[in-house]
Amino acid sequence: MDILVALLPSLGLLVLGGLFGRRLDQATWRGVDTLNFQLLFPALMFSATAARPINFGDAWMIGVGVWGILGLGFLLGGLLRPFGPARFLDFAASWQTAWRFNTAIAFVAINALDAKHASLMAIAVGFAVPLANLMAVTALSMGKGLGARAAIIKVALNPFFLAALAGVLVGLSGYTLPLVLANGLNQLALAAIPLALLAIGATLDWQGLMKLDFYTGGLNAIKLLALPSIAFMMVHALDIPREQASVLVVFAALPTASAAHVLAAAFGADCRQPATLIAQSTLLSCVSLPLWLALQASTH
Repeated sequence: MDILVALLPSLGLLVLGGLFGRRLDQATWRGVDTLNFQLLFPALMFSATAARPINFGDAWMIGVGVWGILGLGFLLGGLLRPFGPARFLDFAASWQTAWRFNTAIAFVAINALDAKHASLMAIAVGFAVPLANLMAVTALSMGKGLGARAAIIKVALNPFFLAALAGVLVGLSGYTLPLVLANGLNQLALAAIPLALLAIGATLDWQGLMKLDFYTGGLNAIKLLALPSIAFMMVHALDIPREQASVLVVFAALPTASAAHVLAAAFGADCRQPATLIAQSTLLSCVSLPLWLALQASTH
């Protein structure tokens, strides 16, 4: 029930964006996407990774685990290329939904399972955010037709990547941000997801929301079924300690992130399909995520 309650505001904001979308012109929504890309989501990513100290003792197991989950999503999503949009930039925009994850739901989900695991989830987020953005920005840069040098510069200067990397470094250092700075960043971060969800709702093809073809169904199945299934089997086959195992399974089962829409818009990709995938993933996770939590809880 905690997960369902946590997801309902996101679904409500999507609906509100759909209802309100036509009252504002497209230039306004592009401005919202730009604000999210340049300021609000970087603040969210930095805050999520820098808010809690990262323990070196847990970092290696959690870090390797989430990198494996992200890499698997990248590879499995890539297999769907023949079924995706003809333009590689548009494929890259939706491809990223196979590995990106909802940071806000991550902490709600782990608290629903065991609140003591929140510090371990912070480590998972801290290690996952930079790599998730590195892969997404690289794929979109390739789709944009940038050369190797230009793509590397684009990745290195991307606000998402820089903010996530800086947050990890702060977390690893054990440094506590001054209260005034932390509160200011948190207020910016709080605005990121609601604005992104409104913009997604305004872009969303509502008639096609529940039409899962082989491509969109495949991407959702990878994110919500394949990744948590493989994570669940691996943590038990390798006899990983209960706390780390729970975090890795919950992390793998998270719905995709609204940041995928923001990044797609920043690169000039067609945002309609990632918007649909984000909405589908959020809606379907209302069923799948509680089931994964119950399964993981029942094994300990």
